[in-house]
Amino acid sequence: MSIRMSNASSGMGVSDHSKDIFMELKRKKVHRYVVFKIDEKKKEVVVEKTGGPAESYDDFTASLPENDCRYAVYDFDYVTSENCQKSKIFFIAWSPSVARIRSKMLYATSKDRFRRELDGIHYEIQATDPDEMELEALRERAH
Repeated sequence: MSIRMSNASSGMGVSDHSKDIFMELKRKKVHRYVVFKIDEKKKEVVVEKTGGPAESYDDFTASLPENDCRYAVYDFDYVTSENCQKSKIFFIAWSPSVARIRSKMLYATSKDRFRRELDGIHYEIQATDPDEMELEALRERAH
């Protein structure tokens, strides 16, 4: 059952499907990333695209629209200096400077509520331009 809120300031509801897909990324590692979008008609955050475990970070960044906002989670694998394989889940709030003001506001007001629904996020990145979410930025945060 989805929770629906009519009060725009409290953000959009989150579809159960969105939560299930996030859990698949977190627990089963069946997705490298998930891109979410706000469905204004349904008043909830829905899954727009998933990337398989073999997809690269470039595949992920290419899946974000150049001129509209999105939320995304990315499962970042890395090796520590002690040679241990680790993984950190990044929440990325993508809000390009060229996006419509209405879209930026909608995503900004819904972000905290949506992020709270995703249990297991390690880091958050807010990006208005691709340089702010380069792979090196994730690497620095994860170590």
